[in-house]
Amino acid sequence: MMRKTSVILLSAATGAALTLFVTQPRAVFMGSSARAATADTYRQLNLFGDVFERVRSDYVEKPDDTKLIESAISGMLTGLDPHSSYMDAKSFRDMQVQTRGEFGGLGIEVTMEDGLIKVVSPIDDTPASRAGVMANDIITNLDDEAVQGLTLNQAVEKMRGPVNTKIKLKIIRKGQDNPIDVTLVRDNIRVRSVRARVEQDDIAYIRITTFNEQTTEGLKREVSNLSNQIGDKLKGFIIDLRNNPGGLLEEAVTVSDSFLEKGEIVSTRGRNAEETQRRTAHAGDLTKGKPVIVLVNGGSASASEIVAGALQDHKRATIVGTRSFGKGSVQTIIPLGSGNGALRLTTARYYTPSGKSIQAKGIVPDIEVLQDVPDELKSRTDTKGEASLRGHLKNDGDEKTGSQSYVPPDAKDDKALKLAGDLLHGIKNSASAAPTPGGDSKTTTDKPKAAN
Repeated sequence: MMRKTSVILLSAATGAALTLFVTQPRAVFMGSSARAATADTYRQLNLFGDVFERVRSDYVEKPDDTKLIESAISGMLTGLDPHSSYMDAKSFRDMQVQTRGEFGGLGIEVTMEDGLIKVVSPIDDTPASRAGVMANDIITNLDDEAVQGLTLNQAVEKMRGPVNTKIKLKIIRKGQDNPIDVTLVRDNIRVRSVRARVEQDDIAYIRITTFNEQTTEGLKREVSNLSNQIGDKLKGFIIDLRNNPGGLLEEAVTVSDSFLEKGEIVSTRGRNAEETQRRTAHAGDLTKGKPVIVLVNGGSASASEIVAGALQDHKRATIVGTRSFGKGSVQTIIPLGSGNGALRLTTARYYTPSGKSIQAKGIVPDIEVLQDVPDELKSRTDTKGEASLRGHLKNDGDEKTGSQSYVPPDAKDDKALKLAGDLLHGIKNSASAAPTPGGDSKTTTDKPKAAN
């Protein structure tokens, strides 16, 4: 039996992975019933072989053998649950880039508009920002090839590449009569999974958009920067995990650990009792005991739910918003060898420190806050949740589906953010009998973008 190199991730969407570990092969002792089961399995495999040969010989057009096999593997995995899947070699490489959070590229966030690439914003101190690329620039050509007709992902893939290689962009800029030609040299780009700002002069607001290799490092940097910027008048921290689909298990653990002095963060339990693992906190709270509010909604999934669940169970933070997605399973990435892609296989469930599984249930906020949704968006602002996914892992008791996932684009309209600020300022209001953040009481009450 071969050794199996594995990668763990937690994500509601097709995600990424790192946290490498090696598992030793298990000894197999086969009794008579096991041998009978194996014989039946081989009969089924013979059936698959018969079907495969019939398709190859009789299908109306000559099929691609590789695609037939990959489709069969994909069907086997997707039939297990919504999060197990097969990744071909390219998908596996893309996933690794996503989880690392760094790649060779130009440093611009882009979107697609009318078939052309529009710059959302350049990332500070990258080739794009140094060359003067600006928000709202329209990129029409890449190395003299028109981008019209390419998908957003195809254009992004062309802009990414090995560090120190060149690429020429043709840009149309409002106010300029003629297109601008810019030659950029690709550099190592880090995706910002953590963004921060000062709220109301005395609150540190930190938004975590995903859990990749850069997340804990980014969190530490922003906590330090905001603490120094605000100084002694700092009231506390708002950690915004809304619409964060998840990511790396290890990053969820270390982010949780950043706010805790001790205690269990999460446990994972697989098919066999001996595979149970528990992760615990180490002494050292980055925020030095300051109050913490965590914002969640129907789009907060998996790794986000680990953080919210750990801080809620330890009464380290007050959870505000709407019930989270409810993805309580762990996927292991199993590479299949050079050029063969990888399996993304559900291998465990995870449990909060109090022993609760949030699978198909989600994290229930301490204070529920529903946003005012524009009429034209009301049919599109609820996330169905894990429990609504076909083939999801079942949980004991009542499963919960659907929760609001709308976040107002203007902070002044954000009711959850406003309530979080009120709590940190000690203001009680009719929305809840608001608990003290980290205290003992508890009340329940756009266009796609890509960086390159």
